[in-house]
Amino acid sequence: MDHQKQTNDTASLYGLNDRGTLPNRKRADINVIDYNALTLHGPKMAHDLPAGGRRLLQEATGYDYTIVAGTITRQFGQDTGQRPGD
Repeated sequence: MDHQKQTNDTASLYGLNDRGTLPNRKRADINVIDYNALTLHGPKMAHDLPAGGRRLLQEATGYDYTIVAGTITRQFGQDTGQRPGD
């Protein structure tokens, strides 16, 4: 996998100049993935939108951490309740 294309090049394409690399003082949004446990589960229909609207949900497991701007927002599939910028 070409990490440069997945990170820095994509961020630059969209003008997100404070993202895409991990040097000091740059914002970082990171997923720590256990590739041996990575699983995409079957889709489910949820009827939880206003006026009876529906949406398709699909869970994935194997994401150990999601870190947004240095704050752990999800840990082993559970929301930590932390919201950077709040």
